Amino acid sequence: MKRVVSLVPSLTEAVAETLPGALVGATDWCSHPGELDVVRIGGTKNPKVERIIELAPDVVIANEEENRVPDLDALRAAGLDVLVTEVRTVPDAFGELARVLAACGAPERPGWLREAETAWRALPESAGRRTAVVPIWRRPWMVVGRDTFAGDVLSRLGVDHLYADHPERYPRIPLDELVAAAPDVVVLPDEPYRFTAEDGPEAFPGLACALVSGRDLTWYGPSLACAPRVLGEALRAAHR
Repeated sequence: MKRVVSLVPSLTEAVAETLPGALVGATDWCSHPGELDVVRIGGTKNPKVERIIELAPDVVIANEEENRVPDLDALRAAGLDVLVTEVRTVPDAFGELARVLAACGAPERPGWLREAETAWRALPESAGRRTAVVPIWRRPWMVVGRDTFAGDVLSRLGVDHLYADHPERYPRIPLDELVAAAPDVVVLPDEPYRFTAEDGPEAFPGLACALVSGRDLTWYGPSLACAPRVLGEALRAAHR
């Protein structure tokens, strides 16, 4: 079995679900599966490069958005095989997951991945499209902008976020501008900023707010199988 170090929480969950025992290291932010018992190698933005090298993995899996180029270059300079994913759409996620799992030693597409592909293909046509803003941080307020996985997920669920054409992928937008944009719904995930019923909706008086799991909205892994249903329910509940 190949030895794998993962620098991406969603990929950690994908490998753990598919190839139990393959992971030898994961970041401090890799929270799924909950019982994962591997060496923790720091954060996604500040991994302990020397500790990863000591683990002598056959492959290190990373992401172009979540991990820093200098860290990945240092791992490559030490002779490690580093696989970097790029995921901007749901189809991207399926393709990259298949590539990662094959590189880690999976003989075929796992059942959960086939289930996820079926779930997304089976989405019905939206009866009517809605608009949204999707904050990911406050102080300062930052939102989902152009060319993002989360934006593509919402689009496939009939929700068009208002900053999809912004020059930046995660622009800083003043709160008064977000409120004035008057979206049909404000989508508030619980990561990277942990929006809750008590921390977030109060900033958008008079606007419908949908509190959603960041794992369902932004992770590409086993959660993709149930994400269409779970996110759809949360978005519908915000309009009741």
